[in-house]
Amino acid sequence: MATETTPRRGALITGASSGIGAAFAERLAQDGFDLILIARRQDRLEALARRLREHRHVAVDVVAADLTRADALRAVEGRVAQETALELLVNNAGFGGYMPFVSLDPDRAEELIRLQVTAVTRLTRAALPGMIARKKGAIINVSSRLAFSGSLPSPPLPKRATYSATKAYINTFTRILANELEGTGVQVQALCPGVVRTEFHQRMGMDPGTFPAAMVMKPEAVVDASLAGLRLGEVICVPALKDPSLLAQLEESERRLLEESNSGTPAPRYRG
Repeated sequence: MATETTPRRGALITGASSGIGAAFAERLAQDGFDLILIARRQDRLEALARRLREHRHVAVDVVAADLTRADALRAVEGRVAQETALELLVNNAGFGGYMPFVSLDPDRAEELIRLQVTAVTRLTRAALPGMIARKKGAIINVSSRLAFSGSLPSPPLPKRATYSATKAYINTFTRILANELEGTGVQVQALCPGVVRTEFHQRMGMDPGTFPAAMVMKPEAVVDASLAGLRLGEVICVPALKDPSLLAQLEESERRLLEESNSGTPAPRYRG
């Protein structure tokens, strides 16, 4: 924890009122970070802030904001850009919207994109200039294992076209950004958990008991893995993945696809 002679360390967490966001708040307060907590539910934010101030003795500020609203997002952007001690940004806010795409209300689909694409993009952009100037900082963008699920059917996986597409955006955005930031002292990570013991599935009317207990991870374990992944320099962090060479194989397949399709002539199968 910071003292009078050491600089304060700041972290801003979106979607902080429960689940993975609240677990990040608990862990970062334990590590001595002053916190800015963002979520829609003011009452839950205040309750979490009181608990952290009492037990962790850190500064905690709360901002009730719906990041699907342009005015609220711009206000949080401004706060991010002004924070001179911001060392860590956790873009965690999100929801599932699991259902057939043709049944998903288009306004709800747009909210999902605003929250998991637009907000992630704009808050990351707001945080980076200060972090680069200070040559220190990290951004964790909470994604999902479902970002890798485009080839898999429903069932057994849920119907998830918009949700998984937004998470695939997060992964690609984060990977390319990591390359751009090389040498700046600033890290980015796409955190890709699987099923986590939170309210996420219950809010969609799904019974968490339908998942085998062995595949459900505690949010605290997800946070521990994410922070350990930062120390290891992992850009894609899949907490339950035992063999990280699978990610390297995926990257190699992408490279081969690009190299072998680098031609101005259609492949033979497309010629009449």
